[in-house]
Amino acid sequence: MFDIKWIRENAEAFDRGLKNRGLAPMSGEVIALDDERRAHLFKLQEAQARRNAASKQIGKAKAEKDEETARQLMAEVAELKVVIQAGEEEERRVDRSIENLLSGLPNIPLDDVPVGADENDNQLVRTVGEPPAFDFKPKEHFELGEALGLMDFETASKISGARFVVLKGALARLERALAQFMLDIHTNEFGYTEVSPPLLVRDQAAYGTANLPKFAEDLFQTKEGFWLIPTAEVSLTNLVRETILDETDLPMRFTAWTPCFRSEAGSAGRDVRGMIRQHQFSKVELVSVTKGDDGIAEHERMTGCAEAILKRLGLAYRTMLLCTGDMGFASRKTYDIEVWLPGQEAYREISSCSICGDFQARRMGARYRASEGRDVHYVTTLNGSGLAVGRTLIAVMENYQQGDGSIVIPEALRPYTGGIERIAAA
Repeated sequence: MFDIKWIRENAEAFDRGLKNRGLAPMSGEVIALDDERRAHLFKLQEAQARRNAASKQIGKAKAEKDEETARQLMAEVAELKVVIQAGEEEERRVDRSIENLLSGLPNIPLDDVPVGADENDNQLVRTVGEPPAFDFKPKEHFELGEALGLMDFETASKISGARFVVLKGALARLERALAQFMLDIHTNEFGYTEVSPPLLVRDQAAYGTANLPKFAEDLFQTKEGFWLIPTAEVSLTNLVRETILDETDLPMRFTAWTPCFRSEAGSAGRDVRGMIRQHQFSKVELVSVTKGDDGIAEHERMTGCAEAILKRLGLAYRTMLLCTGDMGFASRKTYDIEVWLPGQEAYREISSCSICGDFQARRMGARYRASEGRDVHYVTTLNGSGLAVGRTLIAVMENYQQGDGSIVIPEALRPYTGGIERIAAA
């Protein structure tokens, strides 16, 4: 969500940002609506002022026994009441028009974000680690999991349909181990506070993180009107909604391991085999709330925290700076971390770390009071995956697979698997 005052003062920058995202200029339409609102509000205030004045004059006329004047004034007040009620409804209509327009516009990219149309225009930031060399043709994760009898898509399909999986035995334990490993590092070493948040949220929570109204088709909704979270970002970011924090409280850093639910609208035909793209998956999420001036450094820090997990697991990866055409709706700048998957012979996204500026904070009413001057400002929010647990499981399976189809457990995970060093067929 944008500040209309900022749009008025920075119309050229606003339109340039939209253009870089492939959209038409909108400052003129926004300002025109705001002009309409201001003009209408001025008339409404005039009517309210006249009503108040007439109301006082009624008392004076009655005190002076001037019943005719009192009657005329009372008639005027009654007419003004109708005018004001209609005016207030019109004000709400104009406000809704402005909100609907602004809520459908994406965030403005930072100046160092490359302008581009899609993932082909993303920029490589760094490559870390070397993909493993095999003396056999590496298999994809679903081939390994099914051969071990520990990954069951057929039964999941009977229970829930396509894009679900049942993990069993050692693979289920490995998934849990990965999540616990990530949480321990993020809380014990990187200072994140672990949270167990709600998985069902109200409209206003999903609106606050900009999932609604634009992306409703990507979410699952219950009959009672709750939304299943597509990521713990929604719950964690909304922890500060409708709040004025003290500057000394910042930065705030939260992490959570939760199931996530996505309808995957528009993904027909993509990643239909395996666990890459599912309706239900688990993820360790990172969320930071900070001051605007600290946001850029916090973004680099968060990305480093996510990368640290891959380094500890000995997985090769690369970090990409997303272009304007590939970054998320609420983001001002995004790094994607892509892990090497030998079975696909490709790098695939395993984390996305974004800085949103005050875009979400304005929708949530999340602010902080400065220590000096005591002025109130909107916070800056950031979010990232630290990491997507299912995709990390895939990466471990494919990178640590052996010629006999077994999977070696990375040393960093063995304390979380009860000392199990290898997953093999029974």
